[in-house]
Amino acid sequence: MDINFSELKPTQIYHLLVQSILPRPIAWIMTEQENGKMNIAPFSFFAPVCSNPPTFVVSIGNKSPQQPKDTYANLKRTGKCVLHIASTAQIDAVNQSAASLSDEESEVELNDLKVVPFVAGGLGRVENAPVAFACKFQQVVELGAAPQHIVFLEVEQMYIDDEATEQLEGRMKISADKIDPLAKLGGPEYAGLGEILARVRPG
Repeated sequence: MDINFSELKPTQIYHLLVQSILPRPIAWIMTEQENGKMNIAPFSFFAPVCSNPPTFVVSIGNKSPQQPKDTYANLKRTGKCVLHIASTAQIDAVNQSAASLSDEESEVELNDLKVVPFVAGGLGRVENAPVAFACKFQQVVELGAAPQHIVFLEVEQMYIDDEATEQLEGRMKISADKIDPLAKLGGPEYAGLGEILARVRPG
């Protein structure tokens, strides 16, 4: 089947993309609201794009044409966030944190997420998330009519669960199966890693 995107509505294209670009890592991003409450939300249009400086890109839409999502508004105001890689054990909390809430409500509080200290004088991190990155807002590119905010985040500090690391041939090896990362598929579907395959890269 050949599909011509010029003949489709944006929502139709969106559903085709999220059901065919699989699996997608989830950036579980925590920011601080103006009232001091913590906001956390999942985003699966997310990828690392540079190691020097270490940089991620996250695509964040709007609540409505005139109202940005809280994560983007908070990032623009504070310039800071903590981006988590959640485990499959956290699927319900990640899914529930996608709900639209009022400014007086906090996804962190409603989902009983424990936040522990991370960056000195900065945001904490969700205790049970196996990976967390303290990031600063770097730049944004506005894309499309809505628009979509293509946000670049520079990593300043990383947390990794000690149980997921080991020293191997002089460098740190991170165990993917011990992180057990949660991935997004289409619609309501999520996935774990399943079988891990390995091949030595050719010279």
